[in-house]
Amino acid sequence: MDHDRISVATFNLYNFQLPGLAMNPNQKPWTKEEFGKKVSWVARMLDTIDPDIVGLQELWHAEAMETVLARAALRDRYDLLAKPADGSKIVCAALVRKGLLRGTPKWISTFPKAVRLDSKDGLDPQSPGISVHIPGFSRPVLHFQVALRDDPPRTEVFVAHLKSKLPTQVNGEDWYDADPALYRDHRNALGGAISTIRRTAEATALRVLLTEEMKGSDTPVLVLGDLNDGQHSNTINILTEQPNYLVGESLGGADIGLYTAQTLQEYRDTRDVYYTHVHQDLRESLDHVLVSEQFYDHSRRRMWLFDGLVINNDHLNEEDHREAGTGDHGVVKVSFRWKPFIS
Repeated sequence: MDHDRISVATFNLYNFQLPGLAMNPNQKPWTKEEFGKKVSWVARMLDTIDPDIVGLQELWHAEAMETVLARAALRDRYDLLAKPADGSKIVCAALVRKGLLRGTPKWISTFPKAVRLDSKDGLDPQSPGISVHIPGFSRPVLHFQVALRDDPPRTEVFVAHLKSKLPTQVNGEDWYDADPALYRDHRNALGGAISTIRRTAEATALRVLLTEEMKGSDTPVLVLGDLNDGQHSNTINILTEQPNYLVGESLGGADIGLYTAQTLQEYRDTRDVYYTHVHQDLRESLDHVLVSEQFYDHSRRRMWLFDGLVINNDHLNEEDHREAGTGDHGVVKVSFRWKPFIS
C-alpha cells in the first residue's frame, strides 16, 4: 500500500528495564510502581506523536516495550524490533507500523573492515603518529528495511546510540592503579578524551556503513538516534559528510550526504528552539533524524518533501524523572509527504 505521508521519530527511553532487574553500576533498579509510571508515560508519548517508525535507545528488556504495546491505545499498531534486548545490556530497538517492515532486522556490533584510524603524520610532519583501535560499537547499530511505497526502492533505516559525553571512569584501570597520584587530578580530562575518541570512532564506523549502502544508488536512507553530539559537531559532520543546503530550484542533493532534520526545520522557522537534553542548565541537541537526499526538498532525486519537525521536551522540566516516570531526552518526530521532483 502506498503511503503519501510518513513520519519517523527518535526516542531515548531512559533505561527502560523490567522492575527489580539490574541496570548500569550505581543505578537502582526500578520498583514496580516506578516501572508502571514509565510504561504509562512511554505509552502516552507514542500515542500522542503516532509516528510510523520509531528508533528507540536505552531499551534493556523487550518485555518492557511489550508491556507498553499491550496498552489498548497501541495494541496491534507496531512491530517491535528488539530481539537482543534480554535485560543484560542496553539495546537499540525500533517500532515499525504494521505492514511496513521488509526482511529481517540486524544488529551490527563490529566495525566494518574499512575503519582504520592509523596515521604517521598525515599532511603535517609536526604531528606525532596516532593509532586508535576500537573494534566495535558500544551500542550495536540496528539496521532494517521498510516499504513506504509499493514500488522500489525500499528505505533503509539505521538506529544508533553513540557513546555519551560522560567521562569514562579510568580509576580501576591497571595503568591508573599503578600510579594514582600521577593521574588522580586528571581523571575527568582523560575520561572525557576517551569518550570523545570512542564516539568519533563510532560515528566513523556508522559513516562507512552508510556509504556502503548509499554510494551510487537511489536508496532512501534514514538515521534515527541519540548521537550524543550537536548539529555542527565534528561527530555529526562525519556522519553527514556536510552536504550543501541549497535553496530555490531543485539543483541540490548529495549521493552519500545526509541532511539533519534540525537544519531543514530551521529553514521553516524564524528562531531556533531545538533542544533534546538538559545537563547543568545547558540545553543541547543530542537526538537527531538524518535523511538522505531522497528526503531533501531541493534535491534532483527527491522522493519525499519535508513536512515539519516537532520536539516533545516539556518533560525535561521534571526535576525527578524516576518519580515522574519520564525520560531525560526530548522525543523528536519528523514528517514527510510524497512529492517526487519532476524535472
